Amino acid sequence: MVIKNAFYAQSGGVTAVINASAAGVLETARMHADKIGKVYAGRNGIIGALTEDLIDTSAESADAIRALRHTPSGAFGSCRYKLKSLEDNKREYERLIEVFKAHDIGYFFYNGGGDSADTCLKVSQLSDTLGYPLQAIHVPKTVDNDLPVTDCCPGFGSVAKYIAVSTLEASFDVASMSKTSTKVFVLEVMGRHAGWIAAAGGLASSEDRPIPIVILFPEITFDKQKFLAKVDQYVKEHGYCSVVVSEGVKDADGKFLADQGLRDAFGHAQLGGVAPVVANIIKDGLGLKYHWAVADYLQRAARHIASKTDVEQAYAMGKAAVEYAIAGHNSVMPTIERTSNTPYAWKTGMAKLADVANVEKMMPADFISADGFGITSKCREYLSPLIEGEDYPPYKNGLPDYVRLKNVAVSKKLRDFNI
Repeated sequence: MVIKNAFYAQSGGVTAVINASAAGVLETARMHADKIGKVYAGRNGIIGALTEDLIDTSAESADAIRALRHTPSGAFGSCRYKLKSLEDNKREYERLIEVFKAHDIGYFFYNGGGDSADTCLKVSQLSDTLGYPLQAIHVPKTVDNDLPVTDCCPGFGSVAKYIAVSTLEASFDVASMSKTSTKVFVLEVMGRHAGWIAAAGGLASSEDRPIPIVILFPEITFDKQKFLAKVDQYVKEHGYCSVVVSEGVKDADGKFLADQGLRDAFGHAQLGGVAPVVANIIKDGLGLKYHWAVADYLQRAARHIASKTDVEQAYAMGKAAVEYAIAGHNSVMPTIERTSNTPYAWKTGMAKLADVANVEKMMPADFISADGFGITSKCREYLSPLIEGEDYPPYKNGLPDYVRLKNVAVSKKLRDFNI
């Protein structure tokens, strides 16, 4: 078998465990040196491939690669950059082929979410359209948990754990102050179209420890009067209330409550800021004292409280990606297949990228309570195993001991390229 080099890159918003997937890719590739030569990482995602800004991962020690498993964020840098179709931008695809040829790259591993799956699908088609042999495997990652086919997405379990814990602890705080001070705490979480992260806040309440929590899902149209009535009910019954609101909540006109007219690199509405909007609705409608917070980057960077299940699944997806590639697969994505709820069990599966790219998995209707403000037992059964287990990083001087790679640049062989 001809030995080819591999290209690996991270894409989109990073997570607490995306580097665990990187460790899975790199360690597995090193175990198959008879099939895969060097693994080059793209500095800042696919942009690194287009600009020939490659990182030689072979310069990293085995200990450093192993430490990626407990280090958050993107070790090689990420980006939000979506390739257009071959018809619309042949220039970029020809550049990719040029770079891959120059560095003898025959494997392409792209670690990201829905838009990244689309990019990986397009790259996988280069073999046929431009006559260059290349196997492209998508490594799933997204805190939004909205990739189809796979039971869950690496990155989500740790965010869910962070939000569930934060909602629990903040609720204890506001409950202790509710007699003379704050009555309502509002926590804004990520989730543009799917309410998976917001749903995780519901795990803070249980039969043995009931907590009044109102959840606002993107899948449920925001009704101000119903919302205020629910908050008012909880405050009168319990003395306080916590609200978990997804950034993607929309009003009856289909407009994001947090949409301020800005757009990101993919053309999506730039969200953020729905917490103060909801808090002011509570103030104006009920006259209650409130506090609000935005989880923002904290929720996806919190490796110190990562779910052990999530870490193991993230690593497994990276490992499987390499195994699928050397087995000859192309244009596929490793998946997580749940085989049992009690006890929780799962295995690795495979999906065609054509079935994954540009498809969003929303919250099922039977996961949301009848009033639209909470989660059902079925949802709880789905979510609970995903936040199970602790996988603490090593600590040094009271802080997590995260690794910073050397990220040694590969010598360029081609002319400069502007994107």
